Amino acid sequence: MQRTKPPFRADEVGSLLRPERIKEARAKFEKHEISAEELRKVEDMEIEKVVHRQASTGLKLATDGEFRRSWWHFDFLAKLTGCELFHPEQGIQFAGVQTRHEAVRVIGKLDFPDDHPMLAHFKFLKKQCDQAYVTPKMTIPSPAVLHFRGGRKSISKEVYPDLEAFFHDLAKTYRKAVKAFYDAGCRYLQFDDTVWAYLCSQDELNKARERGDSMDGLQQTYARVINYALAERPADMTITTHVCRGNFRSTWISSGGYEPVAETLLAGTNYDGYFLEYDSERAGGFEPLRYLPRGNKVVVVGVITSKSGALEKKDDIKRRLEEASKFAPIEQLALSPQCGFASTEEGNILTEEEQWAKLRLAVEVAQEVWGK
Repeated sequence: MQRTKPPFRADEVGSLLRPERIKEARAKFEKHEISAEELRKVEDMEIEKVVHRQASTGLKLATDGEFRRSWWHFDFLAKLTGCELFHPEQGIQFAGVQTRHEAVRVIGKLDFPDDHPMLAHFKFLKKQCDQAYVTPKMTIPSPAVLHFRGGRKSISKEVYPDLEAFFHDLAKTYRKAVKAFYDAGCRYLQFDDTVWAYLCSQDELNKARERGDSMDGLQQTYARVINYALAERPADMTITTHVCRGNFRSTWISSGGYEPVAETLLAGTNYDGYFLEYDSERAGGFEPLRYLPRGNKVVVVGVITSKSGALEKKDDIKRRLEEASKFAPIEQLALSPQCGFASTEEGNILTEEEQWAKLRLAVEVAQEVWGK
């Protein structure tokens, strides 16, 4: 049976490859050849087009492709009260490639500002989705992302001498963000999260310990922050999470199955759905899905890769869904690409047509598995 509310049987994580017009306009803006208003007009036009393209593909939802962002997370985090974007000596190290030298740090008391730019971004998306008769989906980084990557060193000790006070303010900031997006009309919100995957990776855990951060009780701390943020969401608002192992120019960061975090993540956080990557051996098997509580929660199985253009075979996808259903009921499963197609503006290494073929494939398989 198909689902009438999110997450849908055929869904998507969020980001889409940037059209050439946006790339060209952003380059001109960086060179001061066009104004911010002229850039916004180009973004508006391309977002309107991509919403209708998602609808025509058969999806019941649409995102703005994250077309206004450079990063999937920094653009949101840097606009929180108390945060700033800065340029460290190194970027984020992926498998064989490093990102631009940008990061976010906490320099003041955290809060969610009433004029956060992504509220306006969502309102524009909703207007386009209303016209296309699809559900607007908004994506923002999880609160855990603000802590793990930089750790204690990225949080001012003058402002937060005690990390527990930081986590308290972080939770309040995100609860305020959830309410602000709801008030703006958002009924489908997603917290994108690399941290749960890092907690499954011995390499990432070792790096965190080497920079002086303790891993003791961290899963429980993150779950407590997330649950506080979600606690007052209205009944008609769906909030999901996407667990990512890194997505930059078709490369990755972390490896390791979900077993170390599955019980806390699936049974201990109050999300409505979980987008889990299952496109490579680095994700391990489906056994951790046994921790999914029976009921209304949904795992969106990401067995279609967004990292290459090669199109998966329908029978292979169906076989993997059948394998997953041995550990979680098929009624509590859905299907999507494993990640977005452009977590940063550079995008993954595939064409736009290959991207749309992947999304069409998800829709077609979902109809064949769960009915039209």
